[in-house]
Amino acid sequence: MIKKTVLSLLGAVVLAGCTSTSLTKDIQIDSAADPKVNFNGYKTYAWLGAATIINDPEGQWEPPGFDADSEIMFLINRELRARGMSETTSNPDLIVTFAAGVDMEAMELKVEPETEIESLVEAPLGGLVVALVDSETGFIIWTGLAVADVLETPDLAASKARLDYAVKALFKQLPK
Repeated sequence: MIKKTVLSLLGAVVLAGCTSTSLTKDIQIDSAADPKVNFNGYKTYAWLGAATIINDPEGQWEPPGFDADSEIMFLINRELRARGMSETTSNPDLIVTFAAGVDMEAMELKVEPETEIESLVEAPLGGLVVALVDSETGFIIWTGLAVADVLETPDLAASKARLDYAVKALFKQLPK
């Protein structure tokens, strides 16, 4: 199931903005891990290429001046280091990659409370997919997925806080 979800969101996947529980309650987290892998055996990692995020020239979901992909890399680095791993450029145990973006045309059913009539409304979604690849085998050993509503006119602090929440929650699901 997560494989289908990851594939469908890779093309359109970023989270935008907040810290309190009420402001992060829309963020849904899921992950899948290879049950045969001993995650304690991984001590080093390297990044796979450059991660890019879908361009947002109108500033609908990414605050002006905010580099979401750099922020995501910073947060992932923090979580991996907290697990005792270190980044290296030669012979890493793991390869790390992510995809993030938005689907501004996502739709959902909304029920009018007074009439109980359902109607289709725009409900932009953002998401983040993180994958850890065993560098020796080339197989993905863990994938984490965060999906959330895209906030209208997010501010910088809110965007950073929501990304922080999502990445922390994802890596809490990484087996030890």
